[in-house]
Amino acid sequence: MADHSDIAAPGAVRTITSLTNPTIKDIRGLALPKNRKESGLFVTEGMKLVADAVEENWPIKILVYGAKVADHPVVKRVATTARARGGDVLEVSEAVLSKITRRDNPQMVVGVFEQKLTPKSEVRPGPAGVWVALEGIKDPGNLGTIIRTADAVGAEGVILVGDTVDPFGVEAVRATMGSIFHMKLARMAVDEFKAWRKGWPGIVVGTHLSGKSDYRAVDYDRPVMLFMGNEQSGLPDDLAALCDHLVKIPQAGRADSLNLAIATGVMLYEIRRDKLKL
Repeated sequence: MADHSDIAAPGAVRTITSLTNPTIKDIRGLALPKNRKESGLFVTEGMKLVADAVEENWPIKILVYGAKVADHPVVKRVATTARARGGDVLEVSEAVLSKITRRDNPQMVVGVFEQKLTPKSEVRPGPAGVWVALEGIKDPGNLGTIIRTADAVGAEGVILVGDTVDPFGVEAVRATMGSIFHMKLARMAVDEFKAWRKGWPGIVVGTHLSGKSDYRAVDYDRPVMLFMGNEQSGLPDDLAALCDHLVKIPQAGRADSLNLAIATGVMLYEIRRDKLKL
């Protein structure tokens, strides 16, 4: 984010009504992957999601809220915390919020946070831990839904392998429904992942067209990495070869395939069921 002369003293709340304010322009610019990459920041929309992020100690850089919710207890609490942590706090008009969110009926609270990724050295499963690895995923809705589902089943984190969609884009963050603040996220290049996988202490299971085993037939009692491929092409052969088990999800109807997020959810709940012996 650029430095601007209109920034108030630390701890102060600024009131902004101008649509051309430079800080507002910077926040809008975070819709572009290039700007997110350069700044290391991203935007979260909605009172609950922003409050969740702050409670999870994510570094907040800017809190923006509409004047009509200035007296809401949650907004007051988050604003106090943001100021205490050195964040910029802005009270803005609804027109400014619409400009930021590109919506006619915008959320009344928006937060700008620092991105956080887990180093590969810290991607270590517990004795019965579960991680999800995703190769080449392109749809932000799918990615966000998978992160949310992984959170729901108690998985420890998600690894993005190769050229994947940005998990900190607005659509992906929205689809996580706040789970992005609870889950560990890691990124690895394909060759980096191949080398790192050699030290994985459990099993790696992937879905694949050539899978011979029913997904329910595998014993998931050890640490598990569920490895899922791109929406269109699935796992390429060189990455499928990293799996200890290639499985299939039987289908009774005439559908060509399952949506990636749905298939990942089916697998994760079977892994959870098996681990808990439900």
